[in-house]
Amino acid sequence: MRTPELVFVPLGGVGEIGMNFALYGFGPQGRRRWIIVDCGVAFADDQLPGIDLVLPDIRFIEEERANLEAILLTHAHEDHFGALADLWPRLKVPVYATPFTAGLLEAKRLSEPGAPAVEVRTIASGARIKVGPFDVEYVPVAHSIPESHSLFIRTAAGNVLHTGDWKLDPDPVLGGITDPERFTAIGREGVDVLLCDSTNALRDGVSPSEADVAINLAEVVARAPGRVAVTTFASNVARIRSVAEAAAKAGREVVTVGRAMDRVVRVARELGYLDGIAPFRDESAFAYLPRDKVLALCTGSQGEARAALARIAAGDHPRVSLSPGDLVVFSSRTIPGNERSVYRIINGLVGQGIEVLTDRDAMIHVSGHPRRGEIAEMYRWTQPKALVPVHGEMAHLTTHAAFGRASGIPDARVVRNGDMVRLLPGPLEVVDEVPSGRLVKDGAMLRTPEESGVRDRRRLSYAGVVFVSLILNSKGEMIDDPQVALLGLPEEDDIGTPLGVVVEDTVMGTIESIPRPRRRDSELVADAVRRSVRAAINQIWGKKPLCKVLVSRI
Repeated sequence: MRTPELVFVPLGGVGEIGMNFALYGFGPQGRRRWIIVDCGVAFADDQLPGIDLVLPDIRFIEEERANLEAILLTHAHEDHFGALADLWPRLKVPVYATPFTAGLLEAKRLSEPGAPAVEVRTIASGARIKVGPFDVEYVPVAHSIPESHSLFIRTAAGNVLHTGDWKLDPDPVLGGITDPERFTAIGREGVDVLLCDSTNALRDGVSPSEADVAINLAEVVARAPGRVAVTTFASNVARIRSVAEAAAKAGREVVTVGRAMDRVVRVARELGYLDGIAPFRDESAFAYLPRDKVLALCTGSQGEARAALARIAAGDHPRVSLSPGDLVVFSSRTIPGNERSVYRIINGLVGQGIEVLTDRDAMIHVSGHPRRGEIAEMYRWTQPKALVPVHGEMAHLTTHAAFGRASGIPDARVVRNGDMVRLLPGPLEVVDEVPSGRLVKDGAMLRTPEESGVRDRRRLSYAGVVFVSLILNSKGEMIDDPQVALLGLPEEDDIGTPLGVVVEDTVMGTIESIPRPRRRDSELVADAVRRSVRAAINQIWGKKPLCKVLVSRI
């Protein structure tokens, strides 16, 4: 009989920040039972024009669905639960979540037409559940959203601590702390492998407290003479509470702007996380409240084109507008890859005479992830025998692994999405590689990037497209002049010749250069015309557009 093994397979969230999707499998090879930890998305950048979201390719676990026990959610950030609506119908297993996460999941479902009714089993924070061969404890941790958890996973082969997103914060404003006593007790029980958040592994020291941010926000809002708009992650309920308290101290009413913000606020109130905070006004109140008596709490901290702040900055929001002398506070840190979008909004605001304050100007944001001083504390409490850094780009993972070894953890392994890592029995070893990759949410469709047409879409954005339609008879003779259409190209060359004329002449010359017997091959004709047109345009413009050639026969 084969020895049962505990394996770890990341399909997202390793070698990148976002799109977290982790598999744990237990049992002999070929007869493993599986759980999924988190089911998140990433957000598309400029390299994916027209794409809304990026999701993990889950082909591997789809094929193992008969052996899949459940999906366990650590918390309700989009990069940890945002893919459920699209991927759960392919898996259809129970989803375990604590009340706030379950509430946000249901609120999202109600706001998205056609979203599936996910089978959610709501459990208490701190609960211990049995899922197949896995005994899992939800251990509360401090983070930037309520009810964040590490998962302590017990199996017959040994114990693993999956930290999820966490930090140390003695005064997180809202929610519990990362409890040293509980993690020390877990360490005494035995942590064979620690899979640990690496987001801030490049930074020394300890993260500041959310309470410090609350103090600074109150000072910033109190000094502002005109309207104030604050943008932050909608899910950061502690920050929302701090902003609301700052507004109240300054005699301002809070107006929420953006559907995601409304959704989070509603769930937070239902669960008591905003007890004692005056009701917020909807965005329609913004227009008639005095400038020094209003604070807009907005979505769009990452420069999202359709979010509230982007529309406000562009002057096309139907109800909210700002004027010179008003203040916009970015109570957030820009996620890598979003810099261009964020700077575009900042420059637009500054150009209108609006003051902008970011975390570079004042301590108005703190990370929800541990720096190295905090990671060292986790090591000290849990005394892991082995370490697998997760939740970070490769620079974060390799630095974290080196830090772990220097801290006395003998076995530290950097892995990649798609690696099957045997955790137990140790030592850590990559024993297989499974299919992995990305899917893109393209409108209502979920496809691979290749299937979505993103590559051609990106090329179109760089160099446009030329369409050529030809009609040839059976002898290979042209029946009429070629029909040409150009999109996204300059109209004329440097001497004023229309590029459409250049293309027509090129097509005519190419057809004439092909021997008539060979013109009967439509594919040959189309390819020759395509090559000639691209070369002619490149000689003039220095760029090669896409070229589509249709050859018809009569």
